[in-house]
Amino acid sequence: MLELTMAAVSAAEEGATAGMLMADAPSEPGAVLRVGRDKSVCRLSTPDDWLFVSRVHLEFLCGPDGTWQLTWLRGSQPDPSSEVRLTVGEYVQPLAYGGTVPLPRGGSGEVIVQDRTAPRSVNVGFFHEV
Repeated sequence: MLELTMAAVSAAEEGATAGMLMADAPSEPGAVLRVGRDKSVCRLSTPDDWLFVSRVHLEFLCGPDGTWQLTWLRGSQPDPSSEVRLTVGEYVQPLAYGGTVPLPRGGSGEVIVQDRTAPRSVNVGFFHEV
């Protein structure tokens, strides 16, 4: 099972945990969890006016062996207005626009979508329960 928690944080709310959203999915091949502005396809949705987040921004997909991968989906613009980084323990890895990385099996961490133009972010914590 992959469990996600998401908080949308602006400078005025930094450190706040109110309004956190949660989603989970079994670690079965083809299971998917998406994060973005489009509530019709994303289990975790950001505010509609946070345009630094694409309609469908992040996709967590379970592979045939029960491991999960994270993809920063390319949006409608050639250059993104955000940055995405993956943190696992003390290890921080920037994620390329359109890039995919495996998540640690049985691990936990955080994915941060940072607005390039304002002090706000979308913080998505993950925990892979095996």
